[in-house]
Amino acid sequence: MKNVSVIGAGTMGNGIAHVFAQAGFNVNIVDVSLAQLDRAIGNISKNLDRQIAKGAITEEQKKTTLSNISTHPNMVEGVMKADLVVEAATENVELKLEIFEQIDSLVPREAILATNTSSISITKIAAATSRASNVIGMHFMNPVPVMKLVEIINGYATSKEVTNTIVEISKQLGKTPCVVNDYPGFIANRILMPMINEAVYSLYEGVAGVEEIDTVMKLGMAHPMGPLQLADFIGLDVCNSILNVLHDGFGNPKYAPCPLLVNMLTGGKLGVKSGERFYKYEGGSKELVVSGRFK
Repeated sequence: MKNVSVIGAGTMGNGIAHVFAQAGFNVNIVDVSLAQLDRAIGNISKNLDRQIAKGAITEEQKKTTLSNISTHPNMVEGVMKADLVVEAATENVELKLEIFEQIDSLVPREAILATNTSSISITKIAAATSRASNVIGMHFMNPVPVMKLVEIINGYATSKEVTNTIVEISKQLGKTPCVVNDYPGFIANRILMPMINEAVYSLYEGVAGVEEIDTVMKLGMAHPMGPLQLADFIGLDVCNSILNVLHDGFGNPKYAPCPLLVNMLTGGKLGVKSGERFYKYEGGSKELVVSGRFK
């Protein structure tokens, strides 16, 4: 298995392409946006430069990695020879179903179809294809070149052979695979998102401010980043989407997004990508958003 196609050239897509190419796979990045494809190659190059600066790789290894990557705005050309497809599009169920239905008709019959979804049912995505046994979740953590975990999610019909193959491939990437089953949020987000939501509730109810909440979790629980800052980097829209998946999937009100989170989204505050969130970053310094501002 040498040919990998990555669908989506955003942050997760270019990170996934990076680690596959660095491990010696031939990688096609597929995205309808030429500008996004150009940005993806630029970001991969910058991340490789960081690795060079740290002494992790050589300049020659950077050149080899980049030479392993091709970009394609056309889906047919991008996936037709793939042994493995990793979809890393926006966390939108309708879009993912459309993509999987399309690639199912284009790739070789023996190809494995993986999704980087952080919460959407693998079984539901597999149902859009004619090869449910070959569909699996391959949930990378951000930033992909740095984070060691790959959460591997078995759908209802995923074959043991496919799971074993993806476990071995993850190890080839230098990652640590953890195999879980297909329930809302899987493991990572089933535990992480309620914690983030509770942190937002604590701010909403005036229990503590942004910095105090994050400091307690960093110093008291040894978390490298506080839950509110982490929410900023994940994206408040993504957090909200995952909480809604949990809420809909389990029918339990404890998973409902905090009203403050919903209000922030309504006001266009999506996290780092919108420039305004729980924290502001201006000129390299961190300015805290006033607690309760978005009540």
